[in-house]
Amino acid sequence: MSTASFIPLKLSGQPLVLKITAIMLGTVFLAASSWIEVPMVPVPMTMQTFAVTLVGALYGWRLGAITVLAWLAQGMMGFPVLAGGAGGLAHFAGPTAGYLAGFVVAAAMVGFLAERGWTAGVVRGSLTMLLGNILILAVGWVWLAAMIGAESALIHGVTPFLLGGLLKSLLASLTVLAAGRASLFLR
Repeated sequence: MSTASFIPLKLSGQPLVLKITAIMLGTVFLAASSWIEVPMVPVPMTMQTFAVTLVGALYGWRLGAITVLAWLAQGMMGFPVLAGGAGGLAHFAGPTAGYLAGFVVAAAMVGFLAERGWTAGVVRGSLTMLLGNILILAVGWVWLAAMIGAESALIHGVTPFLLGGLLKSLLASLTVLAAGRASLFLR
């Protein structure tokens, strides 16, 4: 497998209708990942970071970020696509707002690195996904710290998510590699 570009879905050169379909499917996947939740306060643990990094890696930086933005727009409009089936503008001003903003940046960053071959192997792929998770936690921490203080935000909004982030990063990396193998098989 080439390390120059490892985007299994290769959507960048596809017709617009296929890209729109991918965005729609991606938002459904992101919504479904939001409903898999371990309730915690002030930020719940979900499979969202897995889905966000996976969408970035599979779609590339542009389409990955657009897909996450489309999903967040659905959430802003009140559709039940956020953690625990929530939706509405309040989530974009509350404790989770920083994490939501971090999702867009992380999808773009993971997609950017994937386009440069960083997801072509388990170790580099896992590190790429972990960087995405760390970026989400960092942006989320900054926002949450402004609300509840830096130490409390670290204790409640970062530390509980570190082990899950590691595991989800490995799972996302393995999923990207499986998608790459499946796409080779289907050609």
